[in-house]
Parts: sequence; C-alpha cells; structure tokens
Amino acid sequence: MFSNQTIYSTGYNSKPHWVALGDFNNDSFLDIAVVTIQTHVSIFLGYGNGTFTEQIAISEGTGSRPYSIAIGDFNNDNLSDLAITNSGTNNVAVLFGYGNGTFGRRAIFSTDPHSNPYSVALGDFNNDSFLDIAVANYGTGNVGILLGYGNGSFAAQRTFSTGNNSYPGSVALGDFNNDSILDIAVANSGTNNVGILLGYRNGTFGNQMSLTTGENSGPSSAIVTDLNNDSMLDIVVTTLLSNNVGVFLGYANGSFQELMTYFIGSGSAPTSLTSGDFNNDNVIDIAVTNYGDNSVCLLFGYGNGTFGMLTTYSTGDGSFPTSIAAGHFNHDSWLDFVVTNVREGGVGVFLGLENMYEANQSTYSTGSGSHPYSVVVSDFNNDSVPD
Repeated sequence: MFSNQTIYSTGYNSKPHWVALGDFNNDSFLDIAVVTIQTHVSIFLGYGNGTFTEQIAISEGTGSRPYSIAIGDFNNDNLSDLAITNSGTNNVAVLFGYGNGTFGRRAIFSTDPHSNPYSVALGDFNNDSFLDIAVANYGTGNVGILLGYGNGSFAAQRTFSTGNNSYPGSVALGDFNNDSILDIAVANSGTNNVGILLGYRNGTFGNQMSLTTGENSGPSSAIVTDLNNDSMLDIVVTTLLSNNVGVFLGYANGSFQELMTYFIGSGSAPTSLTSGDFNNDNVIDIAVTNYGDNSVCLLFGYGNGTFGMLTTYSTGDGSFPTSIAAGHFNHDSWLDFVVTNVREGGVGVFLGLENMYEANQSTYSTGSGSHPYSVVVSDFNNDSVPD
C-alpha cells in the first residue's frame, strides 16, 4: 500500500513536467527538484519524515520552457548542481549549488538552433572522471554530448544522429556490451524504436542500432536496469500511443531480445517510468505514470524479466502525471515515489507502507499556472533530509 497523495504546489499554470531527487542541503534527507514547462525550477526540501517545505522557485527566464532536469556535481566541490534542458531557448543550463538548498551561478551551453532539447542524462563518457551531459535533441533528431572539464564548464556539443524524423525524447545510460564504457539508449518517438549508441571511451559513439517498439507505438521514456538478475543490463520503455510498457532483455554484447510488452490499459498513455523494489521482495518492479487516465501503476517483477500483478493509484482527476522518481522520503524500509501532475500545478508524494502503498497522494503546490512537468530528489540544504 501507499499513503494518500500529498500535493505540493508549483504554482498556478506552472505545468510541472519532470522530477528528480537529490540531497541539496547535505542533511542526508532526499529533496525534490521539479522543472515546470513555463519558466522555472521548483525545489522542495525534505524533512526526513515524508513531508517537504513549500517550493523555492528559480526562474529560467521568459520563453525558456524547461523540460527535464538531472543532478550531479559539475565543478567538483562535493555539492549538488542542476542540469536543465531549456526546450524554448535551445540550451542546457547548469545551476551550481551552495549546499544549503539554494543555487547561484548559472552557466548556459547551446544545444544548437531548433534542437528543442528534451531529456538529459549524466555520465562520464570519456573516462576522465568528470561528469558529462547527454541530451535528446527532439527538434534536430540527435543525441548531443557535452564533455565536462570538471570545473563547471563544458566543451561545445557534439551530436550523434538518431535518424530523420526520429524525434528523440528520452535518453538513458548503461554499459550494454560489457566493455566498461558507457553507452546510450534513446527513445525515438517518431520512428517507433529505441536507439542504441555504443560508446568508444573518448566521448564519441558509433552509429545507432535500432530496437523496434512496434508500429505507431510512440516510445516516450526509457530506463536501464537489470530485470532478470543476470548482470546484463535491460531496457524498459513506455510506448505512449500503444499504451504499453516494453521490455528488452540484454545479452551483454550490445544486442537485445525481442520486445516483450505489458498492456497498461486503453487510453492510459504511459509517459514515464522508474524502477525499484516497491514490495520488498528483492526483485525489481516498475512504476509508470499514465497521462491518459490520471494514475500511477506498479508492475511487480518476478526476477526473470517478466512482470505479474499491476496495481494502480490515482493522481487525481485531470492531474495528467508526466514524470516519476522513487526514493526514501521518511527513512523507513519502504520505497516512496513522487510524480509531477502537469495540469494540477503540483507534485504528488506517495509514501510506501508495509501493506504496499497508501491509496492517496500528498500534494504540494508549485504555484498558480505553473504546470510542473518533471521532478528530481536531492538534499539541497545539508540537513540529511531528501528534498
């Protein structure tokens, strides 16, 4: 069971779109970061008991349309920084953390005109021990790589094609061929496939290999995890148009088994997903946001790459959830999760309970008209409580 949803506001008409988790104030408690598709980033500092402060809003500027967010230390000061894709101004913004839950100096890195960057992921692509940035450029049909210098600055973007009219919307990272080099999986909504870009250790990548997700499937989000305990990475993808969750089991040589699909329901329109052990059986499960029917559903894993029971939790009528992240918000043994409710203008927190999860979310406003779209978790004010 999960708790009732608690809503935290991101503001009226803010349209929260993407969420991520981290510790932004070094208190060992998870905090929440949300980008709203209008103009700002919202920070919610965690108290360690499953509740959060009201939002701290950080403007990205008029017309920026921030789309996604990732958390990392880009200048090697052991403090959490933010990387934000601004789809309206075609750039990645890096905000440097002070370790107290606030953020100061900002650096802007171009993703090229008309790139319309969507998803962002962080990793070390050239083995120099500095974080690099990968971006899905929806408008120009490529993955952009910005190699980090370890001081908060980055090299100019290099791009790797995902195909004509591919419209890549989500990137995920992993070593798919066991060469100790990071590779990239990208969900291409326009060409109905997941693209695999194998890395070369110097920050470059080979030509895309494609895994089909089915005609008119519209893959919207991808994650990487090991679903069948074979120490080989697998890929899980949401297909927005066909209302499925798809699984590609990996062979550890860069290739994958054929797609297995799990139907979520007519009109469910699954948009994003995360993985975790939600029922404490030491097996990976999947949590999915369903934009079309205002819900989060859990698919419980068997440990062999397949899934059984599907349990659904409402995010509220007209909430239109778009993004999800999982973490421990109240320091018990049960995994919790947070979702962005784009129409409600807030993020919803569900706390895990021993009998699975309480049925209703707790909500926190992100402000009138904010339309929160994504969320992350971290400790922003060094109080050991996730925000």
